[in-house]
Amino acid sequence: MVTMFCLVVADASAEVEIKPTKKGGYTLYLNKKPFLIKGVGYNPTPIGKGYTYDFFSDPNKPWLVDGKLMQEAGINCVRIYSAGKDLEKVKEFIRDMYEKYGIYTLMSDWLGLWDYPQANYSDQAFRDKTKAKILKTVEALKDEEGLLLWILGNENNYTFSGKIGFWTSEKIEKIADPRQKQIRKAEIYYSFINTLAKEIKKIDPAHPVTLGNGEDCFLTIASKFCKDIDALSIIIYRGKKFGNLFGNIQNSFDKPILLSEFGCDSYNAHKGLQDQEVQSEFILSQWEDLYSNTAFSGNEKGNALGGVVFEWSDEWWKYNESFEEGWPIHNKEANWSHGAYFYDIKAKNNLNMNEEWFGLVSLSEEILDGLNKRVPKNSYYTLAKYLVTLKFNSLKPR
Repeated sequence: MVTMFCLVVADASAEVEIKPTKKGGYTLYLNKKPFLIKGVGYNPTPIGKGYTYDFFSDPNKPWLVDGKLMQEAGINCVRIYSAGKDLEKVKEFIRDMYEKYGIYTLMSDWLGLWDYPQANYSDQAFRDKTKAKILKTVEALKDEEGLLLWILGNENNYTFSGKIGFWTSEKIEKIADPRQKQIRKAEIYYSFINTLAKEIKKIDPAHPVTLGNGEDCFLTIASKFCKDIDALSIIIYRGKKFGNLFGNIQNSFDKPILLSEFGCDSYNAHKGLQDQEVQSEFILSQWEDLYSNTAFSGNEKGNALGGVVFEWSDEWWKYNESFEEGWPIHNKEANWSHGAYFYDIKAKNNLNMNEEWFGLVSLSEEILDGLNKRVPKNSYYTLAKYLVTLKFNSLKPR
């Protein structure tokens, strides 16, 4: 039996609630009105810059250009992957996006995933340092009217296998079975997430706290060790549709779902040319599948709160992130392989996923007001046309 979850704070500027429907679905309510998250990932790195770029501190304030384009496309949320160092500038960003464009911010944190030294979730000193950073951010931003929710982590569960960010401990290494090692890492990590969630809620009871997770991997373990989160933020790439994701999660960890990252690149690695039409086709199909799994579509079993397309603008630095000389080049080489993106899977070595080409808008080398000129792709217009058609059917919370 699912317990009704409501976040209501009487003196808060925005009232945020997640309510179950009568048939086991979920809907997000904002100021007592149903709210569908129609989001986009936002990290507007200019041509020639890379992972060191902090857009919050950019005097050109790229969000003042991007926010207007987003508003015109029906986008109502942006997902930020990290708060950066200057939290006063982050506040300015959140306020500008909300007050000027009506766009809310979904605030994420990597939880040290890409830090050096590497994250080690079994190390108490690392956990304490990470928790202090998170709580400092929460304390600084919690009263912003444009803040919608928190996302803890991204694809950190992939560290359990060492696919990214290997970490371990002496006790873990004494476990002989590789699968049991992964399970133990999952238990440690999700317990840490739960600790963070509880501490965040002491400071900020007004905003949902979500678990960022790659796919639905290890969620049966998360369900046992991470009971205090309010929703799941799932990063997922499955091609045109999401398959059995929504039903599987309902069975393994019955929490509301935000698809916090999904999308399609606009470069055909097999043909060796840009293909904006196929990107539009895939993103439209993904959003149609997502919407059918929300209560807004009339599906009272719908457990999705909305979604976040990856991403707003192309990132020219992604192919070889540490090679600074390559940052000014829009690289056409693919980074990884995924058969569900079947249109170019026949590329050399089946490498067909081009990290530098996922944007809804392209960046031009032409400079306008200190920024690379934004050139909306077909996918921008296709998504805009679709989002304005979405209906909010009658929703009956339990």
